[in-house]
Amino acid sequence: MAAEGSRVQPPEQRKRADARRNQAALLDAAAAAFVAAGVDAPVRDIAARAGVGVGTIYRHFPTRSDLVVAVYRHQVEACAEAGPALLADSPTPFLALTRWIDLFVDFLVTKHGLAEALRSDNAAFEPLHAYFIDRLLPVCAQLLDAATAAGEIVPDTDTYELMRAVGNLCIGAGHDPRYDARRMVGLLLEGLRAR
Repeated sequence: MAAEGSRVQPPEQRKRADARRNQAALLDAAAAAFVAAGVDAPVRDIAARAGVGVGTIYRHFPTRSDLVVAVYRHQVEACAEAGPALLADSPTPFLALTRWIDLFVDFLVTKHGLAEALRSDNAAFEPLHAYFIDRLLPVCAQLLDAATAAGEIVPDTDTYELMRAVGNLCIGAGHDPRYDARRMVGLLLEGLRAR
């Protein structure tokens, strides 16, 4: 018998939590396969990375576009959730901002295969850009506001302009070994510092 006040989850809640973890693992495996081989990576390779059968993937994601959309949303959510956590755990808001931008750069640089798919005429991909903006713009704004309030960056830094600038600095980064997007983004962030 559980002690009074203990937090034992009912079987249904445990099952849902397990299902969410399994789906997250599957989406992480798909993302890794997409980075390695593009969005056309064979489903059997994704299944092998995730340690599941091919049928499991098709049961959750009947079409390739369903899987691409789910991977994209999963990674946007991870980036969105990281912002407040970094702000709470970092010694300064500017450090939280730089750490979050570093995650954002990872997201952008590893999305080369997704970016091509998202530019296709598949209707499933149309709402993803708005979703990206709706989820990540407020997170970046919160970090910028905190760094501004702490006097660490220049006031009136526009969130959309910053995210757009970071995005532009990341274009093609995966295709040119002589170009270091992360270094250029670091220079951009240093330019925001209050003097």
